[in-house]
Parts: sequence; structure tokens; C-alpha cells
Amino acid sequence: MADQVKKPVGIMETVLRDAHQSLIATRMPTDMMLPIVEKMDKVGYHAVECWGGATFDASLRFLKEDPWERLRKLRDGFKNTKLQMLFRGQNILGYRPYADDVVENFVEKSVANGIDIIRIFDCLNDLRNLQATVDATNKIKAREGRGHAQIALSYTLGDAYTLEYWVNMAKKIEEMGADSICIKDMAGLLVPYKAAELIKAMKEATKLPIQLHTHYTSGVASMTYLKAVEAGVDVIDCAISPFALGTSQPATEVMVETFKGTPYDTGYDQNVLAEIADYFRPYRDECLASGLLNPKVMGVDIKTLLYQVPGGMLSNMVSQLKEQNAEDRYYDVLKEIPEVRKDLGEPPLVTPSSQIVGTQAVFNVLMGERYKMATKETKAVLRGEYGQTVKPMSQEVIDKVIPGEERITCRPADLIENEMDKLEAEMKEWKQQDEDVLSYALFPQVATDFFKYRQAQQEKVDMTQADTKNAAYPV
Repeated sequence: MADQVKKPVGIMETVLRDAHQSLIATRMPTDMMLPIVEKMDKVGYHAVECWGGATFDASLRFLKEDPWERLRKLRDGFKNTKLQMLFRGQNILGYRPYADDVVENFVEKSVANGIDIIRIFDCLNDLRNLQATVDATNKIKAREGRGHAQIALSYTLGDAYTLEYWVNMAKKIEEMGADSICIKDMAGLLVPYKAAELIKAMKEATKLPIQLHTHYTSGVASMTYLKAVEAGVDVIDCAISPFALGTSQPATEVMVETFKGTPYDTGYDQNVLAEIADYFRPYRDECLASGLLNPKVMGVDIKTLLYQVPGGMLSNMVSQLKEQNAEDRYYDVLKEIPEVRKDLGEPPLVTPSSQIVGTQAVFNVLMGERYKMATKETKAVLRGEYGQTVKPMSQEVIDKVIPGEERITCRPADLIENEMDKLEAEMKEWKQQDEDVLSYALFPQVATDFFKYRQAQQEKVDMTQADTKNAAYPV
């Protein structure tokens, strides 16, 4: 091995975003992050993921924090490390498609407040839903020399998802002007030898760097990383050990140790990583003690591979069945999920498509007749409001659920008028910074509640005394 060319693998650390999103419902507050930033900055990480995904919603809704403020504080602390975020294409960080001017504005402000790398994905892998974000990032890069657009492909299994499919996608991503590619394996479905085959094929098809993201849910993730790195992957996503494994990522220190003394050696100092782990360990214990960290999410769930259903989707389904006193129908629903997925054009199962398919499968089983009742989200998918699926949707289901309705074939956002001015007009009484308009755009109600809370804090009003219903605050 000694005569092999050195090719150190990069590690993106997820503890400040995906690790706590996966294990403790994105509840880590900014104050927990800041004291360790200086130490994390010394590691030499490829990047630290610290924003986007569910952090935005959770900060406003549960932590009563301004997510933009968090980003600025982290940016101040990380002097040498790139910061990365997760971005849901045309849905940004919300749950509906937004107009291009909102997307462009959001990218602009994310980079201005400190983001270096934007990882962009779409729940259908419809690349048209990613173009506006890539263009916006490239515009800033041309102007300021910073900003990196990474397109993430949601990894999934099924007839449509051949090696040829992934390779063609890689070529298209390069043509779109993206800076790198990520294979985003949200359910832990990518097994070791398949990973090697996939990375090798993609590496032959594109010059772009390739990053691999997976979750430990099915128990194979560390082995998958080992084979992927040997096959030439450039960066892997890991979490510092107290917040690794289970539904999170493989542990950073384990992967660093694995590649030590090989051509892939990261060069990271285990002593520094140990100090970071020591910092997070008491917090993990606290989360276990309070019940915020459920030991259930720490185990291996091989059913993930059996049913190709992400862990979160399974637990969601079980609670839906419980509410209906129909837990005995569990296996019927598991059989129905792949059928519904096929009817809807075989989309990857990731937010929000996983929730849509899962809920519809529950309805189909409990109603005793398939699509007797369809959710409004199922109808939206069938209409093409989320974009185009890899395979055609079932005509029979379309005829049953949305008979005679017109379907969208263009990029869904082409039908949305610019909306920044309208949004700003709606919320101008609360605006203290330009970013507030974007917070409001994504979560109108939650952001408004936060703005009221913020104002009360600034004016030192006792919220317990305040009559929030009539918006009368005692001074």
C-alpha cells in the first residue's frame, strides 16, 4: 500500500445539524454549540454541516431562536472551516415550492451570513427543481468568489434506479453547473459492495468531487464508507461519537482511525476529536435522561433494508395505526407501501414523499379499497405539483383520484409568480432585518409567533402577563 498515491478522504462533521436532527429531533440549542466551535475549527474538517434541514423550523418553533443569528455566531467562531447547509431545492427549507425570487434571495442571504456549501436535493430527484438554486449560488460565486453548489441525489432502490440512471444523473449535474455531487442515502439502503460499484461508475462519468451521506439505521454504514473510500469517494459525512450511530451517521473518530496509515489518512488529530467527544458526552447523557434521546433510535433496524422504508416513516406509520386501533394491519401496510410508491411513479422515499406514500398506504389498507380516499398531498403528486417522477404514474390511479383534471408537465415553479414584495408587505410590522422576510416566507405562523416573542424580549415584557390573544402587552 505504501507506494499508492496519497488521497486523504475528507470528512464533513454533522453533529451541529443532521446528527442531532436524526437523534434528538433537532433540539440542540445554539448555546450548546458555541463553546466547542474553536476546538472543532482545529480539526481540519472538509466542512461542518450546521444549518438548513430542520434546524430552521426547530429554532423558531421550539427553541425560540433566530436561525440567522445562529449562523452568524457560528460563522464568527469557525475561522478556518467551511460551513455547509441542506436545502430542499424549490421548497427551500419549507414544505411548498417557492417562487424563484424567494429561492434566489434565500441563497444570497445564506451565503452573506456565512454558508460556504449549499447541498441541494429534491424529493423526486427532479433536477429542474434544483436549477434555480444552483444558478443563484453560481451568480454569487462569480461576483464574490465564494459559494459552492452541491447537488444531492436521493438514493433509493427500484427498477428505475439502475447504475445507468445514477451515471446519467451525474453527467446532467455536471452540465447544470454544480460544483460537486452528493449521494444522499437517507434510509441507509446503500450496502458496501453496491457503494463501491456506484462510486466507481460515477467517478468514470464525471470530474466533479463526490460526497457520500448515509445513516447507520440498517447497520452497514461504516462498511459502506470503507468500500466507497476505496472506490474513490472524496468526502464522507460523519458524526462525533456521542451523536453517532443509530439513525445518525458513522462515528468520525472510528473512520479517522480506520484510514490511519493508509493512502486515505485524514491526518486529523484523535486527541482533538476526543476533546470534542468529551464535550458532547454529558449533553448526550442529559438527552437520554430527559427522554429527548430515545434508546430506540440507537439500535440497528434491518427492516429498513427489507422494506426500503426509512426509520422515521416506519414509526410514523405505527403511530397512525395505533390511533385507529389497527396495529394488527402493520404487515398489510408494509406490503402496500411499495405498491403506492409504484403507482406514484416510484419516487425516492424522503421528506416529503415518504410521508405522502406512507399515509396513503395506511388509508388504502384501512378503507378496504385502494384510493377510496386520497390525501390532498397524493392528489398534488398525481397532478405533477411536486415535479416529474422517474417512472410514469399509474393512469388508473390518476383517473380514479383526479379524473379529468389537468396535469402539470412544466417545472412547477414556472407557475409561481414572484412573491418577495407581497411577503414583505404582509409582515413589515415585524421586520428588523431583511432575513426576517425569508423566515416569514417559509413559516408564516411560526415566524410571526417568534417575532412577537422577540419583541417582548427586547422590550422586557413579561410574556406570562401579556394578553397574547388581543396582542396587548403590559410594559
